[in-house]
Amino acid sequence: MSSSKWLLLPALALLLTVAAAAQKKQPPPPPAHATHPSPAVTDELIHKQFGDNCSLLPGPPQFVADLDDDGVDDLLVAAKCKNPMADKDEYSFVVADPYDSFLGYSDVKVTSTFASDEPDRRGISLLIIHGADKDAWRAEKPKAKFLLINLPFKTLTVKRFALKKKTILGIYMEEKGEGEDTSSVIYWDGKKYKYQQLGSTLE
Repeated sequence: MSSSKWLLLPALALLLTVAAAAQKKQPPPPPAHATHPSPAVTDELIHKQFGDNCSLLPGPPQFVADLDDDGVDDLLVAAKCKNPMADKDEYSFVVADPYDSFLGYSDVKVTSTFASDEPDRRGISLLIIHGADKDAWRAEKPKAKFLLINLPFKTLTVKRFALKKKTILGIYMEEKGEGEDTSSVIYWDGKKYKYQQLGSTLE
C-alpha cells in the first residue's frame, strides 16, 4: 500500500466517527411550558365538543399544552358534567377514570356512578382536547377528546413530568383529604391517561 493510502486511513476513521456521532439519537428537548388560552374558552366550545351536559367550572385555570407529546397544542379545562356517559358516542369522546383505575376499578361504566356518594367529586371532570393540524385544539375535528371523571382535585397546574427516559407534561393536582393534602399527577402514557400519587403533606 502506498504512503498516500496510509495517510488516508486516519482521515477515513475520523469521518466514520463523526458520522456515527451524528446518527446517534439526541435526547428530545423538554416540552414547552403550558400557557392559557387567549381569549379564554367559553361554554360555547365545550357544548360543541362535549355536549350540553358539560359546562365550565368558574374557578380552575384553563391550560394550553402539548399533553400527548406530538408537537401540537392541546386544551385542558375543568367542567361539571351531569351525565358524561350519555353523550360520549354523540360527540366522539372517551370517558376515562384514571383515579379509580389506579385503585383497581377499571370499568368506567361502574365507576361513573361512584362519585354520587361524594359531594365534592359529583359531576366534576377534566376535559381534554388533543389538537390536530395547524388549528391544534381549535380544530373542527380534533385528534381526540377525553372526559376524565372522579378526580378529587383541589387545585390544578400543568408542568413537566419525568417519565422513564423522557420528559413530558403532566397535570398536577392537589387533593383535599382528611387532615392532609395529597399530591398526584395525571399523564399521557402514549395510549391513555394514567394517575400516579406523589405524596402527602400533613397540615
